[in-house]
Amino acid sequence: MASSLGMQSSPSRTASFLKPSSSLSRCCSRQTSLSFNGARTRISSTNTIKCDISEPLNFGNGKPTIPVLNDQTLPKFLESARVDKTVNRNDTRLKLFSGTANPALSQEIAWYMGLELGKINIKRFADGEIYVQLQESVRGCDVFLLQPTCPQANENLMELLIMIDACRRASAKNITAVIPYFGYARADRKTQGRESIAAKLVANLITEAGANRILACDLHSGQSMGYFDIPVDHVYGQPVILDYLASKTICFSDLVVVSPDVGGVARARAFAKKLSDAPLAIVDKRRHGHNVAEVMNLIGDVKGKVAVMVDDMIDTAGTIAKGAALLHEEGAREVYACCTHAVFRYSVHLQYLINFFDVCINNFYFSHV
Repeated sequence: MASSLGMQSSPSRTASFLKPSSSLSRCCSRQTSLSFNGARTRISSTNTIKCDISEPLNFGNGKPTIPVLNDQTLPKFLESARVDKTVNRNDTRLKLFSGTANPALSQEIAWYMGLELGKINIKRFADGEIYVQLQESVRGCDVFLLQPTCPQANENLMELLIMIDACRRASAKNITAVIPYFGYARADRKTQGRESIAAKLVANLITEAGANRILACDLHSGQSMGYFDIPVDHVYGQPVILDYLASKTICFSDLVVVSPDVGGVARARAFAKKLSDAPLAIVDKRRHGHNVAEVMNLIGDVKGKVAVMVDDMIDTAGTIAKGAALLHEEGAREVYACCTHAVFRYSVHLQYLINFFDVCINNFYFSHV
């Protein structure tokens, strides 16, 4: 401002900040022309500079070259305090954080992706309240929170909600809740009067907490995706199970895919198509209460066949145990039990299944807990 208005300044300061380079020495004269209300006034001063660049700037390699004052260094008042700070340009904008539900799974996912899990502090107070603090910046990052709702479901769900809230308040760009096992997916409809649809309630909680996207694996029913008002990526453990069965070198003509209940027919049918469109059998299961199953009969032929039972989860194992017994009674040569989520909550049926493995089930495989 002092130079353009013709105001006096010390020669030493002018020399230090406005020392012209060789490319500007031909086009700069020490004159200033000011115009006030149409009247032009010429002011001459030994301490003023007028730049009238009549020659084009030097373009090197097709790019304009901007002259830098004072031997290619900016004046100190133009230098930002951040210039001295080094910036890691290899720093990724993708962050993975693990809850306490399944840290081993989270660590394996991070290893597979070639990343490190983000630093997070999760603790519980004496009264059971959950405290979450991110120990690194997530501003402008795509954050993935790895937290299944496996037992204890309520504890892990609440922890997930608080993790989402912490990321939202830390200005994360996108928050994806990775929920391999969505525990409330079974409460997806009303089977009796005055029941709640807990799957919809949990979907609303996760959305309101601030999640932008959901990634789930083998939901109990596909309709659960419609309960979310945000995008849902639904992935399947089917390829892992198919690879396992392929390693057993079973003749496809001997295979029969068995659905352990009527609700899993669509899942079993899709699985059978991957096995050269194998035939399908259905176990007619009647429930007299929650986690209590009683097998009535079998729809389909399994005599002399290798039966592959496919389900999304095994909780108390009542369905699988009694279904395997029925298949052997109907003449199945071998029985394979395959599932994605091995919850394995202890019960009389589970102990029965453990004792039953050597007799009825030739092989049991699950792809993920």
